[in-house]
Amino acid sequence: MPTPRRRRTVNPWAKLGKTAARQMQQMQRAVARTVTKSVARTVANTVAHSVTQAAHQGKEARRVLSGVTSPVPAPTSRGGGRWQEGVWGFGPLAQRHYRLFIPPGVGAARPAPLLVLLHGCGQDAASFAACTRVAALARARRCIVLLPEQSSRANAHRCWNWFRGEAQAAAEAGLLMGMIDHACRTHPVQADRVHLLGLSAGGAMALMLALRYPDRFVAVGSHSGAAPHLARNATQAGRVMRGSLSGHTAAQLQALRLQLRGRMPPPLLLIHGDADHVVAYDNAIASATLWLSLSTPGALPAAAAQPSVRLLRRGERRPVAVHDWRRDGRLYVRLVRVEGLGHAWSGGAASQAYADPAGPDALRIAWAFFAAVAPAPVRRRAVA
Repeated sequence: MPTPRRRRTVNPWAKLGKTAARQMQQMQRAVARTVTKSVARTVANTVAHSVTQAAHQGKEARRVLSGVTSPVPAPTSRGGGRWQEGVWGFGPLAQRHYRLFIPPGVGAARPAPLLVLLHGCGQDAASFAACTRVAALARARRCIVLLPEQSSRANAHRCWNWFRGEAQAAAEAGLLMGMIDHACRTHPVQADRVHLLGLSAGGAMALMLALRYPDRFVAVGSHSGAAPHLARNATQAGRVMRGSLSGHTAAQLQALRLQLRGRMPPPLLLIHGDADHVVAYDNAIASATLWLSLSTPGALPAAAAQPSVRLLRRGERRPVAVHDWRRDGRLYVRLVRVEGLGHAWSGGAASQAYADPAGPDALRIAWAFFAAVAPAPVRRRAVA
């Protein structure tokens, strides 16, 4: 007789527990996947933020190390014309970057004058372009603008080396002159219409460049610049800037006359604030005296030493006193003393260091002087 089969007793609670366990495992896996994705996204975002922050900090660090006080992006041509960037020099240690602006309407058939701008310490070509707003003047006056840029390798503060001794000053002046010649050869520049203007250390270097190559410039200008050829080291530079060494000796004048070799220094414009505590106003007086002495053999005539003086003010801008010296009846030296102006570009952009928007526009003052002293254009006679 067969043995009867036992019936399996189904425990509903056990079955429910297994089902719950499976659901719990599925839920845990789903939660794990969700948490993993969330953590991955968080980590990725954190890493990306860290990379972005590190890049930003690196960019800021590079800006600080670049020696530029108020750095700006590369200038753009919003109002017409085009900006170009280049490098000129004779090797890695003797190369300088530059920026060049060509306004609209200028080309091989219609060349234009060249304005060379030398920035001051703590600036580069881009920040100086923004400080002076030179593109607006270039479009209005139809001139090409060249902005050489000092290397932080040549000077940690990006100062032009006007105080490093004659040999280094001559080398730097030669490098700048080579860059200017390069611009004249490769762009539609009127080579006989080159103007030179600098701020602070750039102003001192502009005067040294003009004394070394006097026949290459229609006129030269220095804004808040130190008197040239007085300092041979940093200690003497500090004394010159304070106004303690404000006069050239007979030996210095003789050396400069030999350098000129009978050539006349180009007409000179000086713009200086009477509240400048970085480069004393006495430097402007010393530079004007130097120019007048070099342009006149022997002692300076009493009549030539007395300038005509005009007091001017436009609107709410700072008042100025304009001192004009003439030679052979023509304007030769102009000194513009700006009341209350410190060590800053007169009329410069408010967002930039070394700029005073309350002052009269220095570029307009400079261009008016350049136009006043420029020789009359030679008229060609028509061939019958």
